[in-house]
Amino acid sequence: MNKIPPIIDVNGVLISSEIITERFCCDLESCKGACCVEGDAGAPVTLDEIGEIENSLDVVWEDMTASAQAVVDRQGVAYTDQEGDLVTSIVNGKDCVFTYYDDLEISNTQHPTPITRCCLCALEKAYREGRSKFCKPISCALYPIREKRFSSGLIGLNYHKWSVCECARKKGRELDLPVYKFLKDPLVRRFGQEWYDELETIAEVLASV
Repeated sequence: MNKIPPIIDVNGVLISSEIITERFCCDLESCKGACCVEGDAGAPVTLDEIGEIENSLDVVWEDMTASAQAVVDRQGVAYTDQEGDLVTSIVNGKDCVFTYYDDLEISNTQHPTPITRCCLCALEKAYREGRSKFCKPISCALYPIREKRFSSGLIGLNYHKWSVCECARKKGRELDLPVYKFLKDPLVRRFGQEWYDELETIAEVLASV
């Protein structure tokens, strides 16, 4: 039986084999959106995304907390972190400015009950309600995949393991859902359907060896 190589070239994008071999499925019921509030920096964003977010500000403003509004008034929707990357602004070194808290009803139960204080995204809420054409930064949509651009121009995709996502790994194993399948929509959004089809073909070949 052949061993799957650690790095796989998918039409010029270098991906970690863990994106194919590991299982993952967000479990908001368990984590309550912890990835939006944990960590020491905001979500990576591009200049184009900053423009899209700024265009969406009026739409999401009322969903943001007063503290988040004050941060945006003071420094804008993004800043440069210690590593020199553009990231979304955060409140008190923690919450992304676009997070808000709401009860989330658990589905697929005979007696649904709310999850109190679940962290959600105001940008995504506006998009899903048809009030904005911008969903959220691609770095958020792709998580737990993290993108890295090399000086040569090549793009690398790594699978990031974070303790707050242990419940997602557990649920992914229960559903037997590979990372790349869970993230099909954002991967297609980022790299296109043709690229994703090639990834899927490669994954199927590797699974059969």
